[in-house]
Amino acid sequence: MSFPEPNDLPQDHNPNHEQAAQKEQILKKILTPEARMRLNNIKMVKPELSDSVEQFLIGMASQGKMPGQITDDQLKEILLSSQQPKREFKMNRL
Repeated sequence: MSFPEPNDLPQDHNPNHEQAAQKEQILKKILTPEARMRLNNIKMVKPELSDSVEQFLIGMASQGKMPGQITDDQLKEILLSSQQPKREFKMNRL
């Protein structure tokens, strides 16, 4: 019994995989390593927030509105501005 060689395996041409790889390449270019690490940590906890921030950053980069790499502090400000404010409810009992 022989194992197939890596070149003999069918190639995975999944469009979602290719899009994810392109997105990661763009994010590597526009984020510093610290900012990328923060965004990956947020992705584990709040995937919808990280997805919206990633789309925002990629959109800004594609429009040429990115002055340079986004630092960790700049990413923190973007994250704070993109989060929806929490609503507090106060109940008065009679």
